[in-house]
Amino acid sequence: MIPVRVMEQARQIKLLILDVDGVLTDGKLFFDYQGNEFKAFHAHDGHGIKMLQQTGVEIAVISGRESVIVTKRMEELDVKLVYQNQRDKRAAFAELLQKLNLIPEQVAYVGDDVVDLPLMIQVGLAIAVANAVEAVQACADWTTTLSGGNGAVREVCDVIMQAQDFFEPLLSEYLQ
Repeated sequence: MIPVRVMEQARQIKLLILDVDGVLTDGKLFFDYQGNEFKAFHAHDGHGIKMLQQTGVEIAVISGRESVIVTKRMEELDVKLVYQNQRDKRAAFAELLQKLNLIPEQVAYVGDDVVDLPLMIQVGLAIAVANAVEAVQACADWTTTLSGGNGAVREVCDVIMQAQDFFEPLLSEYLQ
């Protein structure tokens, strides 16, 4: 059951910002002997992002690492607000607020590790994935039941759509 306070906060959301490693992925970093990187993304998360985009909520990713794989996946999902190699995520956050003409209360952020705390304390809805470190869960308004890379982002998207009364109409399109 989602707390009423979280649903009220989710009603105001116009931008969902996602961390990548540990949120869109399970946080494991795979490299082959040539140094090529591999990441796994959950299809449920991707479809949740696509559904949430249909409601007019913007999606952004801010990652501390740079990855061609992230670029490719975000292109597949039509996520245009992609900030990589952001050791300090606050500059990207400020740019997003200005670019989209939003206030922090209209933003949700999903994180899993302490590098996410500077944004989590600024946004209207701070969310930790189930496998986030303790400090992040303590700072979060809500913690998902699913882990990063295992459907947590879909869970977040569904909650925002439910709070904004978009979930049932979108779901009905699949039941016709």
